[in-house]
Amino acid sequence: MPSSTKFGERDDCLRASFEERQVSPKDYGLRRETLSPLETLAQSVSTIAPTATPAATIPLVAALAGNGTWLAYVLATFAILLVAWCVGRFARYSASPGSLYRYASMILPPWLSSIAAWSLLLAYIGTGSSVIGGLYQYAATFAGQSGAHPVQAMLISSAVTGASIWIAWRDVKISARLMLWIEASSVFMILTLVVLVLVRHGFHIDREQLRLRGMTGSGLRLGLILALFSFVGFESATTMGAEARDPLKTIPRAVVQSSVLGGVFFTLCAYAEVLGFRAAGLELGTSQAPLHVLALQGGLALLGHLIDVGILISLSAGTLACITAAARVLLLMAHNGLAHDSFRATHVRHDTPHRAIVITGAAALLPVIILAARGNNGLDVYGWMGSLATYGFIVAYGLVSIALPRYLREQGFIHPLTKIIPAFAFIAMLLALAGNLYPVPEGPYGKLPYIYLGYLATGMFWLYLRANKSAQTSET
Repeated sequence: MPSSTKFGERDDCLRASFEERQVSPKDYGLRRETLSPLETLAQSVSTIAPTATPAATIPLVAALAGNGTWLAYVLATFAILLVAWCVGRFARYSASPGSLYRYASMILPPWLSSIAAWSLLLAYIGTGSSVIGGLYQYAATFAGQSGAHPVQAMLISSAVTGASIWIAWRDVKISARLMLWIEASSVFMILTLVVLVLVRHGFHIDREQLRLRGMTGSGLRLGLILALFSFVGFESATTMGAEARDPLKTIPRAVVQSSVLGGVFFTLCAYAEVLGFRAAGLELGTSQAPLHVLALQGGLALLGHLIDVGILISLSAGTLACITAAARVLLLMAHNGLAHDSFRATHVRHDTPHRAIVITGAAALLPVIILAARGNNGLDVYGWMGSLATYGFIVAYGLVSIALPRYLREQGFIHPLTKIIPAFAFIAMLLALAGNLYPVPEGPYGKLPYIYLGYLATGMFWLYLRANKSAQTSET
């Protein structure tokens, strides 16, 4: 390809060649091109579960980063945008249910692409578990209790997961529309509260936050790691490659849009919550219902109750989004021999991966049931399972960042940006992984890396058995 060809023209040529070679989405048995651009965006937004961040994650970040909470989210947004650029480039050339796994498998060795697959599957299932845990805890807080009784927690978790499985089984379009309206309503109410908090304080610059007063380097580092968890799942629109309209255009846009919108929303909420709580003489890092507290401080009790209801419904939508994404990753894994062949099946009438939906929903629910039965606080479940999921996302993001420049180079597409941006994205994910591992976390968090490695080892062992079986079959 001539060096004088413009960047955009090269990109269009490469994408056109991909469209010619790409496997038809209908081969997976899914309903083709049924989701609009907004419904595709809703998948990514709902997996992020944006309303969960102001309610549960920002207080945790504030406990570490203090007045640097907004900065932690600015830096996290920058890191995620680097990864989003890499994911978006792949999404311009390939559309399938496998998301990042599909991208990694196009260029990386089978053992590395299988790590991407198993990591991504764990990431979506773990995020689903995390959201379910946060939901039953927030339901207890909404009811005026300090925590949910184990039986209550198990019933709430089972009911929400069961409803999510049923909706995901029935129709992907219905679930996408439902997630879209739920998230839009909840985000609108939270933004209304944020604006009211800023109006109440006169729209002046909060100098203590601007000067990062009291913030420490270690606090910012640890807070940044938690802030990254707010974004995980931004790429899940890529799992709808077989079902989105004009996927090579709508999916890359959804990936970038969800990252940008999430970053702006989280940063605004972080700034407003720190400002509002300090002005009220309260401690944000220990609050279990910060938005409700801010609403009460502003004399807006009704808005606080509406936001609480919106958060509960939004967390349910997040559960649905995670199951939807995980099921499609499992579907492609089954097509590629990484999972049992039975998960290749799609429903005759609904064109959904019904078996994969049931098993991924059950997998998300099981750890929550076990931990709830032991009497664990929902916020602990939210933190533990979310951290475990983060390992999967970080590894998958890192592998895709490695794969992109090599893939484009093999296709004759060479540009400085295709080397620089993926390199920075990989470094960002490497630093995030290191920050999760060192210093060694205390308590249950210190066991999570071993759980993740054990899970990967099991997946690799399954791959070895399948390869052996295939070899024996070919010999006979």
